[in-house]
Amino acid sequence: MTPALEVVRTGPLTLVQDAGRPGYAAVGVGRAGAADRGAYRLGARLVGHGEDLAALEVTLGGLTVRARGRIMVALTGAPAPATLDGRPVAHHALIDVPHGGLLSLAPPPVGLRTYLAVRGGIDVEPVLGSRSTDTLSGVGPPRVAPGDVLPVGRAPSTFPQVDAVAHRPPSPGPVRLAVLPGPRTAWVGGLGPLVAPAWVVGTDSNRIGLRLSDPRGAGVARVDRWRDAELASEGMVRGAVQLPPGGEPVIFLADHPVTGGYPVVAVLTEAASDRAAQLRPGDTVRLVVAPTAG
Repeated sequence: MTPALEVVRTGPLTLVQDAGRPGYAAVGVGRAGAADRGAYRLGARLVGHGEDLAALEVTLGGLTVRARGRIMVALTGAPAPATLDGRPVAHHALIDVPHGGLLSLAPPPVGLRTYLAVRGGIDVEPVLGSRSTDTLSGVGPPRVAPGDVLPVGRAPSTFPQVDAVAHRPPSPGPVRLAVLPGPRTAWVGGLGPLVAPAWVVGTDSNRIGLRLSDPRGAGVARVDRWRDAELASEGMVRGAVQLPPGGEPVIFLADHPVTGGYPVVAVLTEAASDRAAQLRPGDTVRLVVAPTAG
């Protein structure tokens, strides 16, 4: 029997994601890929396959899948309570799922996105060399839906190196995101105005970006020299902190547009970009200057 996952329930949003499709920005296609790249890569290492094979990205739990054939999986990212045939199973550890086994994820108490890595990878048809779903452009496989049967690829000849890893889950409370200067940091007089407020993640946040609001209603203003300056569209990267006219930043995540017309006043570090992908609406955020930023 060719191994596969039969999808019973999906929760709010379940997507197939891999390392993304870099190299197509010039034709308007972003990289996309797993929103929390660190958690995605950790799952790949646990099951002992390459870091380019596809996994499931599960937002706020709610996923239930049934194994067709015996498969090996690992859960990383947001600590959604998980059961296999009704018995609790751990995150950051190898899980042997028998044929017919039912794996379920409940909503995580903290964090947002859980990754289900399956040894051999989710083997749906790639688009432009990637199995990632880009929610902005619509490129890639469709959203996972109940009734889908997701084929699992051939397991590699190599074997997993460890059966569990120690990992600290995301902690509740204010989250500190490290930022570096962006190409337009001077437009707001440096990083100081960005790191002063305690920002709140807005309800209109998604895989494209996090919208931050200032509970004081103040936001960040441009300095006089750049107050009325106009800017041609520029290339964007994951972690770019763009400042719209209202003065409340937008942090670009995995499905960001390839260009933008507002000034990029800072850029999150790679680790901070992963942490940002686990934030929920209502979470409190402080931007802090990364040590290498001086």
